[in-house]
Amino acid sequence: MDNKEKIMEEVQESNESHAQRAARLFKSGYNCSQAVFAAFAEDYGIDRELALRLSASFGGGMGRMREVCGAFSGMIMVNGLETGCVDGSAQGKLENYEAVQHLAEEYKKKSGGSIICRELLGLDKADNGKVEKSEPTPTARTEGYYKKRPCIQLVMDACDILDAELNKIGKVRE
Repeated sequence: MDNKEKIMEEVQESNESHAQRAARLFKSGYNCSQAVFAAFAEDYGIDRELALRLSASFGGGMGRMREVCGAFSGMIMVNGLETGCVDGSAQGKLENYEAVQHLAEEYKKKSGGSIICRELLGLDKADNGKVEKSEPTPTARTEGYYKKRPCIQLVMDACDILDAELNKIGKVRE
């Protein structure tokens, strides 16, 4: 068993809140989306490896392109487990899309007004108005990284928003 597997087992066995669990996952090297989605996965009977694989590509604002925030993506993946349309009906889609838009508004309130990774990180646009190409190489996780990035707080906020919404509909984690 490698170090990440040990951390995942510790996280799943602990009595941490979803927000604490997600922060711990993020600090252990997982991306924002993985941290949020994996923090809730066991509540839905989803195998941890599957949860990590499903959410892996959404980190860094979709494959480090700095588009939609990974923490937000992880949050709406969990939302899909609650409100996802499985019958193709317009009503099912409507209910899911309403829930996503509501979560986006709640996330924007906590994040400073955006669900876009580069905006949340304060990255500048190129002179021509287009975003400069992001390199796919992940940034090293150093003490300085954690001090200047809002990601841990965004991961925790995403979990807190989800918990509040799940509480409203009576889906409280036991």
